[in-house]
Amino acid sequence: MTPEKLLEIANGVVQSAASNEQIEVACSHGRSTSVKAYDGEVESMTSAESMGLGVRVLIDGKQGFASAGSLDPDVVADTFAQARSNAAFSEPDEHVGIAEPDGVDAVDIDLWSDEVDATSSETKVQMALDIEKRVRTGHDKIVGVRTASYGDSTASFALASTSGIAASTRASSAGVSVQALAQHGESTQTGFGYDSARKLSDLSLDDVVTDAISRSVDLLGAKKPDSAKVDLVLEPRMVATVYGLIASTLSGDRILKGRSPFVGRVGQKVASEHISLIDDPTDHRSLAADSHDGEGLACRRNPLITDGVLNGYLHDSYTGRRSGEGSTGSAVRGVRGLPSPGVQALAVAPGSGSLAELIGDVELGLYVFNLAGLHSGVNPVSGDFSVGVEGRMVRDGELAEPVAECTIGSTLQRLLLDVSAVGGEVTYLASGVTAPPVVISGISLAGA
Repeated sequence: MTPEKLLEIANGVVQSAASNEQIEVACSHGRSTSVKAYDGEVESMTSAESMGLGVRVLIDGKQGFASAGSLDPDVVADTFAQARSNAAFSEPDEHVGIAEPDGVDAVDIDLWSDEVDATSSETKVQMALDIEKRVRTGHDKIVGVRTASYGDSTASFALASTSGIAASTRASSAGVSVQALAQHGESTQTGFGYDSARKLSDLSLDDVVTDAISRSVDLLGAKKPDSAKVDLVLEPRMVATVYGLIASTLSGDRILKGRSPFVGRVGQKVASEHISLIDDPTDHRSLAADSHDGEGLACRRNPLITDGVLNGYLHDSYTGRRSGEGSTGSAVRGVRGLPSPGVQALAVAPGSGSLAELIGDVELGLYVFNLAGLHSGVNPVSGDFSVGVEGRMVRDGELAEPVAECTIGSTLQRLLLDVSAVGGEVTYLASGVTAPPVVISGISLAGA
């Protein structure tokens, strides 16, 4: 279903609003394909189509919400009636309300490729089979492939409201992933490789195969290291994990609830001067790019930290009203849920130098392959954490022995303040995060 048709459905509901009602209607339609390969055979293939509708009705500060998984006219009407009814049972809140146009123009951004829908199922299946075979036969220490898959999606979204907002977008994506299993003697390790793009022809299967093999083989024989203070070397994937978590603590709801170590610190130095974080969904190169947020406001570039100084937080219309700061166009949502503020397309600004050059400057460090339990192991208020880690030691600027069964402990604040170097080459990751490699000094490594 086209974005135009979805917007027509949303506007039809909005036009039914009573004089004392605010109404917001979000509609979506999507298609997806998923292929899994195992041992040279197709393990599974699914093709799915989904539709969704979410309706918010606000009357005298009371909010009602209802959703459905169909765009059938009768279902749409019933969902609207249910949202209306639900409003009567909610508690009034002076800050609740739909987004109001704020004068920011949406960027003209193309997130669509016809190639995803035009490519045959046979070609998609073959991609999964090829990547599984190439990894399985790509190294003498690879003994199997745990998972190999191809997946894609095409999605359209539209939102209309009684405040005059009418927005629609569409986007496509495709991706491949594979997990290799390596063995040498009694040591076994896994390594994961993946890539995503707007269209199939932009996928780099060579890089995915090489990544999965090297990440598994390079960890064979990993042992528990001696405890030490080390420089942590994070490649872009790990940077996305670490700084994505930090950026999530800068959302308006976390700030208003006091569940962030960065409450009340706007204008203060919270990071090394090497660090600048930006939430920039207007960058078309990011797979998380978009023209409008989850409330229909124009997406915009929001600098969070500039040269180590905290600029501000991310708000939707609700937290923007409560804080008095206004929305930053940062509402995220699925149509079957309410909007909330969040990171859309995080970018860590580049510095200078390649990953190899950054490693070359480290006397004693750990080049991180995997972090285990980071999200569950962090105190959201204090920022304290302790997590498992795997990787290779760095000694005198060279990659050395693989290590495992060890932990690193620090705080989110120190992961910002103790950055000693940021690389100059950024990677656009499947998560939508844009990141260069980063070196963080003085991290406690707990091993033997």
